Amino acid sequence: MISPRRFLPSISSLLALEAVDRLGSASAAAEELSLTQSAISRQLKTLEGQLGIDLIERNQMRLHLTPAAKEYVQTARSALKDLAQAALKLKANPAGGSLHLSILPAFGMHWLAPRLQDFARRHPEVTVNLGTRLQPFDFQTDPFDAAIHFGRRDWAEVEYLKLMREEVLPVCAPALASEVKTLDALKSAPLLHLDTRPDAWEQWFDTQGAPTTGLRGMLFDQFATMVQATIHGLGVALLPAYLVEDDLQAGRLVLAWDGPRVSLGDYYLVWPSDRTPPEPLRSFRAWLQEQLPVDGTD
Repeated sequence: MISPRRFLPSISSLLALEAVDRLGSASAAAEELSLTQSAISRQLKTLEGQLGIDLIERNQMRLHLTPAAKEYVQTARSALKDLAQAALKLKANPAGGSLHLSILPAFGMHWLAPRLQDFARRHPEVTVNLGTRLQPFDFQTDPFDAAIHFGRRDWAEVEYLKLMREEVLPVCAPALASEVKTLDALKSAPLLHLDTRPDAWEQWFDTQGAPTTGLRGMLFDQFATMVQATIHGLGVALLPAYLVEDDLQAGRLVLAWDGPRVSLGDYYLVWPSDRTPPEPLRSFRAWLQEQLPVDGTD
């Protein structure tokens, strides 16, 4: 049994309380919920009677929740959100399960997306829903079952499956290549930076035996825009090898420095360690492992 049934409020009462807290009046809550103002008032009184405490401080201008009710409504709002998400999952795939996966845009588009058709063919009972997150997040508050993570094993309270090592290449437009024939010239060139990897160039120069600090240049929030800026000659960028293979082969980009290849991190599938993985995630994880080389790199 979840809890004594007499303490479980109705969904309509919780919706009324949440709307009044957010909007500040019974009339505004009534309009949003397509109810009458008196119906909202009845729902609130019913909830107060059920819990045996006052929830609302009433004055002529605005309704305010009591301090205790303020804390209560936060839990209620989270529960309502979870119920809504569960309903969406059920509607999206009534015959099976859904997997809500957070992806990184470039990796999702260029590595994962071309492979997903095979997963869909082999697991028609699973619907994969994709969302974008650029930074680690709290699985308790974001509606994802798992995520693709880049970097080190530095995400708290998750389990890891290593997918591949990322190697980065310094690339530029052909017209710019003649200006960066030495490492010193490369340091002085317009360097393009990704805001989620602010020290990537410093790490790269260190591996080439030419440590430096304080490098500046244009800042981007995604690889996709950085690639286009590089192609159009705005600077030299450190880009994942898998992302620029076609552009290198087509001559739209060239290597700005042909030194040792550098890895700044790995890609992982991560999922929360404090809950049992749902069956769709188990299927996806097993399928992913089949896509990887034996040593987990690419």
